[in-house]
Amino acid sequence: MSYEKIVTYFEEQGMTGRIKHFDSSCATVEEAANTIGVVPARIAKTLSIRKDEGCMLIVMAGDVGIDNKKFRHYFGMKARMLTASEVEEQLDQRVGGVCPFAVADHIPVYIDVSVKRFDTLFPACGSPTSVVELTPDELFTHGHATEWVDIAKQVESK
Repeated sequence: MSYEKIVTYFEEQGMTGRIKHFDSSCATVEEAANTIGVVPARIAKTLSIRKDEGCMLIVMAGDVGIDNKKFRHYFGMKARMLTASEVEEQLDQRVGGVCPFAVADHIPVYIDVSVKRFDTLFPACGSPTSVVELTPDELFTHGHATEWVDIAKQVESK
């Protein structure tokens, strides 16, 4: 499973101590924020978007969503999420723990500029109970991102 690959990746980077494990769920932005004790915006969510026969990953701050007009203008297609079974099949990850780390080279990763507002963020780390604390630049580097994008819109708080 992907979690083990991700742990191995961070061990190889000398960053094992940065992975945080919890007894409570971090599967959604709200659950992760409550479990970690941070504002939801600091949870870096990873969205798996259908692309041709495969997918791409978009990482953005927890308090934003995709602006469909910006997305279509930038990528030339409509943003359509993968199903849970497609996520497992294409990413070897489960919904609730999807992250941009240790994914196949053919899967492009884009990081939205919405994450740059924070010194550190908490993306999932391959399981619904683990996260890793990273700076935006570390997120870009360790997510092997293709480029920074500006495709987010502010979402209404609940």
